[in-house]
Amino acid sequence: MNSFVKPSAMSFSLLLSACVVMSSVQAAEPQATEQAPGESKPVPSRHFPTSLSLTYITTGEGDIDNTPLHLQQDTLQFDLNTTFPISSRWAVSVGAGYDKLDFDWGNRGVVLANVSDWSSVERYKANVAVSYVMNKHWMFMVAPTMQYAYAEGTSASNAQSYGLLGTGMLRLSDGSSFGFGLAYLNDINEVRTLPFVMVNWQINDKWRLGNPFAAGFSGPGGVEISYKLTKDIELGAGTAMRTQRFLVRDDDTTMEIKEIVSFLRAGWTATPALTVSGYLGYYFNGELELSDPKTTEDVDNQLALGVSAKYTF
Repeated sequence: MNSFVKPSAMSFSLLLSACVVMSSVQAAEPQATEQAPGESKPVPSRHFPTSLSLTYITTGEGDIDNTPLHLQQDTLQFDLNTTFPISSRWAVSVGAGYDKLDFDWGNRGVVLANVSDWSSVERYKANVAVSYVMNKHWMFMVAPTMQYAYAEGTSASNAQSYGLLGTGMLRLSDGSSFGFGLAYLNDINEVRTLPFVMVNWQINDKWRLGNPFAAGFSGPGGVEISYKLTKDIELGAGTAMRTQRFLVRDDDTTMEIKEIVSFLRAGWTATPALTVSGYLGYYFNGELELSDPKTTEDVDNQLALGVSAKYTF
């Protein structure tokens, strides 16, 4: 299953997040201003904003229809993101991550259509995003992305996915931002085009509406409403559709896991550099889909718990 643990403040977790990269660029770059004739250009900042995040998720057991198996998963995610301001208008953001997904099927055997079950999946991901601030309101970004996702017993060389994300974002004077993006994703054995909406609406000093997930191979960003309880504590509730695809046989046979996730979040700003969030989630409408032979089975609904920590410097 895909992780639901992704606070909207995080800059990069599931591969190639247009929403998150743009957020980090906004934090890193000064507002673009019109330059008067003869005026010297501002000197780019030598501070390169960097974030490290670690996330752990565990799910309950969900029975798989028409099989004697159930599915339970533990996921560990590590992500690194750095932004390099080039000027007051240009910035480059570089991200990388590693995920380890451990599966428990209840019994060792066949999952679907003679494909043996697996105990783990590894996922490596990287991206480079180039952003341009046209003026104090408009920002644009393009981000090539790459990912390798494969089950044990298969080769990483057969598990490459790549894509390109493009976004445009309007920033308002109150700090809110709204945008639209389009992702071309050449995933393992499947090509998709994914439109998505980006939102960071500061409704008032307490309430905010935003995207809890990064748009990319795992789907669009979803939506979360959050409430600032105190200076250091924020509560949130959200939902999103999640998709994950990985290689299960070296002949380009893939497994895709789809579900809808809803969650409650409690976030704590421990220090200006460190944030910690806890999650209670619910996965429903889960589905396993094998690419060859084409086979689909439903997965029962599951509860999930997660914790995530992010350090910025």
